[in-house]
Amino acid sequence: MRARAWGVLLAACLGTALHGQSREPTRSQVTPAGPADTNLFRVFLKDGRTLVSYGEVARVEDQLVFSMPVNPSSAESDLQLVNLPVDRVDMDRTSRYAESVHASRYVATRAATDYALVSNDVAQALNAVAGAPDPMKRLAIVERARKTLADWPAAHYNYKQDEIKQTLAMLDEAIAELRVAAGSTRFDLTLVSASAEPPPLEPLMPAPTAQEAIAELVNAADLAESAPERVSLWDAALTSLQRDADTLAPEWAAATTAAVSAKITRERTTDAAYQALTTSTLTQAKARARTADVRGLQQLLDLIHARDRALGAKRPEAVAALVDSVQVELDAARRLQLARDQWALRVPAYRQYRASIASSVSRFADLKKPLEDIKALAGSSPFALSSVEVAVAVIRANLAVASPPEELKEVSSLLVSAAELADRAAVVRREAALTTSMTRAWDASAAAAGSLMLAARALDELKAALEMPQLPK
Repeated sequence: MRARAWGVLLAACLGTALHGQSREPTRSQVTPAGPADTNLFRVFLKDGRTLVSYGEVARVEDQLVFSMPVNPSSAESDLQLVNLPVDRVDMDRTSRYAESVHASRYVATRAATDYALVSNDVAQALNAVAGAPDPMKRLAIVERARKTLADWPAAHYNYKQDEIKQTLAMLDEAIAELRVAAGSTRFDLTLVSASAEPPPLEPLMPAPTAQEAIAELVNAADLAESAPERVSLWDAALTSLQRDADTLAPEWAAATTAAVSAKITRERTTDAAYQALTTSTLTQAKARARTADVRGLQQLLDLIHARDRALGAKRPEAVAALVDSVQVELDAARRLQLARDQWALRVPAYRQYRASIASSVSRFADLKKPLEDIKALAGSSPFALSSVEVAVAVIRANLAVASPPEELKEVSSLLVSAAELADRAAVVRREAALTTSMTRAWDASAAAAGSLMLAARALDELKAALEMPQLPK
């Protein structure tokens, strides 16, 4: 009976503690320094400066990527994508501030509801203590309620942590009494401390003023590694300086406008210098590659680095791309020179073979007219057909004794095939004339067309072999 009365009293006391009036925010709660927008995060730099981020930041390898609002006080502010080297950022403070934003957003939206739900769950569990006749069951109920309550703050941004500490202290006393009543001598280390001290959070900051926002844009531009990104941020700062001129300190606005304009001018002058370097270098590189001027291209690579140093090494990406392009031309020049070296060694054999088949080449030139007549079905006299057959016989005999170098064996095969098709065209055309068969006339036309095509291809390849190798246009 005494245990039942104690259980009812305990449940009533805990219900009052859990549902009582809220006190002032505890140390674990986030207190903004002024009106704070929970869409605005902060990037803390190692030099003490901060930058505003609309939404959370993302780390991509050694870069921190985030969207920076041009006018944070406006609901429809334009956003500028910013990439900063991670080694310039205080990642610990940046992460803690993000946690503060999440905590503040949680406190403003769901915290009270979630706290009421856990309070009701614990209160209902404790109300069940009075109805449990077994001391061990009463002890188990209270221990489960304590664990639920002790685990809750860490998962909910330490909301109402001080109130929960007080309630846990009451539960610890109750558990100790229940263990005595149940005859248990077990000691639970979880009762020694309610919970660990929460990690410190960064106080929330108000949205920056127009002047602060412009200064942050300029700071972000100064830190950006990409020239286009720097100019984009400076342009955004100039736009803001013009838009917010009435709210800015005149002297500060004038000095900032002049400084930013000068930076943009320097960047664009540098861009023009590097663009000129790229254009002139690539023109020279292509010309030198066409002449297989390997040493000239190597000198161009040295010149690129010398010019880059003279310009202050301001565009590493442009220089890297230019070097890669010249390296491509250098590789092409080396391949071309190797091909030319091979050609110089082999061209005597090519010329010797060309001389040995000179009669065949001239015969193919003589065959062109009669074969085109057969192809067009334009009429072929008996003399023309006989001349084709005689020419083919001479070509075959000549090609049979000529010994082509390895590289020109395909040329020889093409000439042999062309001769065979020419002979077939003459034979079939004669047959068509004797039988007045249009079908056979078209068969002769196809053979003549094939002979002309193969002969032209073979002679083109022979001509190419005799010419010094060139880069493709």
